[in-house]
Amino acid sequence: MLIDSHCHLNYKGIIERQADVLSHARSVGVRGMLNISTRECEWDDIINLAEQEQDIWASVGIHPHEADSHPDIDLEKLISRAQHPKVVAIGETGLDYYYDKSDRDNQKNSFRTHIHAAQETGLPIIIHTRDAEDDTADILKQEMARKKFGAVIHCFTASQSFAEIALDIGCYISISGIVTFKNAQSLQESAKIIPLNRLLVETDSPFLAPVPHRGKPCEPAFVADTANFLATLRGEPLDILLKATGQNFFTLFSKAKL
Repeated sequence: MLIDSHCHLNYKGIIERQADVLSHARSVGVRGMLNISTRECEWDDIINLAEQEQDIWASVGIHPHEADSHPDIDLEKLISRAQHPKVVAIGETGLDYYYDKSDRDNQKNSFRTHIHAAQETGLPIIIHTRDAEDDTADILKQEMARKKFGAVIHCFTASQSFAEIALDIGCYISISGIVTFKNAQSLQESAKIIPLNRLLVETDSPFLAPVPHRGKPCEPAFVADTANFLATLRGEPLDILLKATGQNFFTLFSKAKL
């Protein structure tokens, strides 16, 4: 059960050849794709694609880069759009202090609003975090103590200590094609210790194409390469890893149905 748990099918690099990209993914065994939103203006298009394709689901959210440009994002708006039958997650949201494209307080406020939407709707939250481990961990711990919610740290590149914190509070961890890069030894070590029942795989298409596709726009079909690499890295049979990551996807995103 090969699932791309995080992709951007409406982004430049994919949308120009979207039909071929979807056909290619299905031809290599990808059974489902979660199409992620990063700005409110994308929500309609992302939901519309999910309505047209049985094996594609949608999320609604605001990326931390976009927090400054969405000062009016509110809980009710997220909850309302999350009622759509093909919307299975809230996000992506989180904190990004590497680029600092939005004020950090605005990022934190937006992050908490998304978490509250997840708590109210019962949908899991998709978390982006970069160079913001301490604040991400603090917010997650505080909000988990207030009311439990499902969560995944997507495109994981943080420290092993952050991985342990995330796992301890119940998060899933999703691995992208970065794990195949030659300079990703630290991430490779972290990927080895993630329990099989908490592991997801993703592409983050059209970004971060794995080896052997470096330099090309990434696409959901390439999740097969990441899964193959991970199985070898972890010393697990590929069929076991695929079965587990597929089951994990439908456990976390329980609203998603094939």
